[in-house]
Amino acid sequence: MIDFQEVINEIYSDLKTTKDKGTVASYIPELEKQSASNFGIYLKHLGGKDYHAGDWDVPFSIQSISKVLALSKAITFENKNLWQRVDVEPSGNPFNHLSLLEQENGIPRNPLINAGAIVIADILVTHLKNPKEDFLNYVREITGDQTIDFNLKVAASEKRTGFNNYAAANLLKAYNNLDNDVEEVLDFYFHQCAIEMSCKQLANAFYLFTHRGECINKTKHLTLNQVKRINAIMLTCGFYDEAGEFAFEVGLPGKSGVGGGIVALLPNDFVIVTWAPGLNEKGNSLIGMQALEQFTTKTKRSIF
Repeated sequence: MIDFQEVINEIYSDLKTTKDKGTVASYIPELEKQSASNFGIYLKHLGGKDYHAGDWDVPFSIQSISKVLALSKAITFENKNLWQRVDVEPSGNPFNHLSLLEQENGIPRNPLINAGAIVIADILVTHLKNPKEDFLNYVREITGDQTIDFNLKVAASEKRTGFNNYAAANLLKAYNNLDNDVEEVLDFYFHQCAIEMSCKQLANAFYLFTHRGECINKTKHLTLNQVKRINAIMLTCGFYDEAGEFAFEVGLPGKSGVGGGIVALLPNDFVIVTWAPGLNEKGNSLIGMQALEQFTTKTKRSIF
């Protein structure tokens, strides 16, 4: 029998004192205000128990982790048609590179790089009556938590500095892979990325993907087929050009964000979330990656 709390305490103690905690993202000015010394771990077991250490209850900007939640909503509207507009292959490139988008005629490699997530945002803008409000309500619904909200300062900061995302959206529009107005789609996208959640709230949100499409409130949102595909994309594309390394070292489907969060899960077993704002050179949380590698090594719990 594994003592999960003891394992998490060991990992937390080991990494909390490490000197190299990475570099906090600075290209979105509001994110730079976070301290690299913040560190939290939260494990939610399907059996109902939870285990945690450090800053597990401090809200942070989930950034690209939101792309998985947006995909889970978009897939309910378009299902198989969605894959005509965005591919499912790893990009091998950083999250914001545009070169492949032009080479491949405006079809993003996958929905978890920025260009792909902007296509997903476009689908949600098309189908949702009040896109920002409705998407936020969806996140609140699957977590059972009405306190979750946008950080409007982060959204505004992203809009002011999001030149690469404007370039991606305009390129998508040029290839007829954006149905709505560029400004409207990006306004939604910047707000989506600026949702603030704690490690616990994120674990509750991603319960959906480990529990066969059923959220923490026992409401079915996704088919098993849809969950399988989303988890597969997280495994192969959830960490940009470090996805192979994460699969190799950790062995779980997961998703990172430049706010320092990482979510990973073992289907039918658990969701684990780490938050440490210092990033490595690939844009993933430096000690978050190390924590998850230690966790699957110590517990021998991975998909492999």
